[in-house]
Amino acid sequence: MSENTIEKRAVPRQRVLKGATIAFGGAGIPCTVRNLSSKGAGLDVSTTITVPSSFTLMIQTNQFIRRCRSIWRNDTRIGVVFV
Repeated sequence: MSENTIEKRAVPRQRVLKGATIAFGGAGIPCTVRNLSSKGAGLDVSTTITVPSSFTLMIQTNQFIRRCRSIWRNDTRIGVVFV
């Protein structure tokens, strides 16, 4: 972040680079977790078109499973809050 950027998150996120899966309705989409906090995460995907607004995020290496709701998205990135 540049020094002119204002952080609006209640809990700062840590930068990470972890492979994960977006799971919903018996399907899974691979993604990369770019940042993570106790409240949410930033995810990279190949496209956001097939990703529903609510899903389960699974990071296999950490045995991390959280229900999520997307709060913003663009072509290849999704910001989620844990519910």
